Amino acid sequence: MRILLTGASGFLGSHIAEQLDQQGADVRALVRPTSDTRFLEGLEHVTLVAGALSDKDSLLAAVEGVDGIIHAAGLVKARRPADFHRTNGQGTGNLLDAAKQNAQGIQRLVLVSSLAVMGPSEDGRPLPADAPPNPVTHYGRSKLAAEQAARAEADSLPITIIRPPIIYGPRDREVLPFFKSVQLGVLPLTGSLNSAVSAIYVADCAAACIKALDADVPSGATYFVEDGGLETLGGLITHIENALGKRAWLRVPVPRFLMYGAALGSEFYGTVMGRAVMLTRDKLNELLAAHWVCDSAEAQAALGWKPRISFAEGTRITGAWYRRAGWL
Repeated sequence: MRILLTGASGFLGSHIAEQLDQQGADVRALVRPTSDTRFLEGLEHVTLVAGALSDKDSLLAAVEGVDGIIHAAGLVKARRPADFHRTNGQGTGNLLDAAKQNAQGIQRLVLVSSLAVMGPSEDGRPLPADAPPNPVTHYGRSKLAAEQAARAEADSLPITIIRPPIIYGPRDREVLPFFKSVQLGVLPLTGSLNSAVSAIYVADCAAACIKALDADVPSGATYFVEDGGLETLGGLITHIENALGKRAWLRVPVPRFLMYGAALGSEFYGTVMGRAVMLTRDKLNELLAAHWVCDSAEAQAALGWKPRISFAEGTRITGAWYRRAGWL
């Protein structure tokens, strides 16, 4: 089976590529010329092809002759809001247009979306996948636009949508600051320790995306994937502490006005340096929300997939990897 994988050099994408390679699949990995492809080196069945979601000609060449597509590319941080929509929304539309021209050969396209599409839960209970979306950030709205574009083509192209919550594991830089704070012993708290949180270990998320390629489910079907162990923010911190054998001896609740000040400073730094930054005033809409939770029961039943790694085990693996890699 020949698979086109977008976002192959990214955190999740590199793990998908690794698992597909282990399974012997013929993987066509779409990467930008500037991408860091270190985690794809040595993968026998993975071929790198240059392209971008904004380059329609490269997408037409990339989809030619493939049997399936896993669309894992996307921005999680951007210099300006329009960049989210250009890449996550319009870029997905460009890929779908290219895929339609090869629709007869493509058995399924798997779109990796996000819990950010659904928005936070007010009462800590997981919302069903068919509940009205309520994204609270530009990122969430751009991923919703990607989902809407995919569903609009669901009659002509078999499509499955996967919505993960927080993804963590080896190679991830977005959760790394939590580990670094615990390592230092000083942990800024931007929310309640009682906030409910769902998460998924990266290898489990990658496995779900691959399973979705073969699952005979209705086109346009949408599934949450998580590790099955609903945690609180305080519980997540405790697992990280246990993984590192450290305690954050100083936990500092950060007032909202200081958070907004820090976000403004981060945005200013990004503007001056010409870089995308994670902490923005828009991102605070996610950080200050009460609960980010979902339930993967439907995914397990429909896709024949099951999460294998708990957060306790996953943080141990991740912490050990960070140390070996010199990231901690």
